Amino acid sequence: MTAAPRLPHDRWGPLELAAWLVPVAAYFFFSDHLVLGSQVIIMALLALSLDLILGYAGIVSLGQAAFFGLGAYTAGLLATHGWGEPLSGLAAAALVAGAVGYLASFLVVRGTDLTRLMVTLGIGLMLYEAANRAASITGGIDGLSGITMSPLLGFWTFDIGGRVGYVYALVVTFVVFVAMRRLVSSPFGLTLVGIRENAARMPAIGVPVARRLRGVFTVAAAVAGIAGALLAQTTQFVGIDVFGFDRSAGVLIMLVLGGAGRLYGGLIGAAVFMVAQSYLSDLNPVYWQFWLGIMLVAIVLFARGGLLGGGEGLWRKLRR
Repeated sequence: MTAAPRLPHDRWGPLELAAWLVPVAAYFFFSDHLVLGSQVIIMALLALSLDLILGYAGIVSLGQAAFFGLGAYTAGLLATHGWGEPLSGLAAAALVAGAVGYLASFLVVRGTDLTRLMVTLGIGLMLYEAANRAASITGGIDGLSGITMSPLLGFWTFDIGGRVGYVYALVVTFVVFVAMRRLVSSPFGLTLVGIRENAARMPAIGVPVARRLRGVFTVAAAVAGIAGALLAQTTQFVGIDVFGFDRSAGVLIMLVLGGAGRLYGGLIGAAVFMVAQSYLSDLNPVYWQFWLGIMLVAIVLFARGGLLGGGEGLWRKLRR
């Protein structure tokens, strides 16, 4: 007789706690690479926002960079106009990106997968061109410079070595992760999984499918806005590439690499992808994309469900 499947819960296991000690240890053991580390953490947060809509709700998107860029420009413009307080900048970025995400959700929710791809991609392209044309505000192709951040909580100044930026990005990502972890384990999160599996049957048990999808899309947009604000505040520069298609496609690759619908898949995928990209580009500046492509193809072929899915499958085989 097989055991009944257990519902998800929000209790922390020892393996999860150990996983969050890894970036803490990296602060001490890789102190010369903290700038890269903060970039990894920020992209992991962006991958988390995509995982919320793709891995749990089944909403395919190629425009997550649109909300990432909105958050980056919101925090950057506030800082260039004299409001450099970091935490309020994060809140403003989340509010702006979430508001635009809510408006866009009415178009996204109504379509099929192909329609959602086109709509989200179109939103990103429109914002990219709008930022390019509004050069007097955004800096256009030259980017938004002159961003000056106030000391964090009035005590810690952002340094060129990236120490404060790394800790700041890690703490914010952890807080957002805890909130998302609680969300996907709640009844709201369970209904998202039900919608992903069979959206046609969920109204029969009283679930407002469209409202749920609009809600999760708005939350994911706000989280992407926070990630963009972190990038602007830690680098003190915003390039127009924050709206680029490459960023949306890259974060999708990171999520598939780590494993969608697992939360930790986005974190692991972003870390592996960006570290491999940095190492391979230093090793071979011309052909590094070739080796990165081989790694991605191998993982897709031999690790079903990404790195986490492949690891779970290997663990089950070893237990047998």
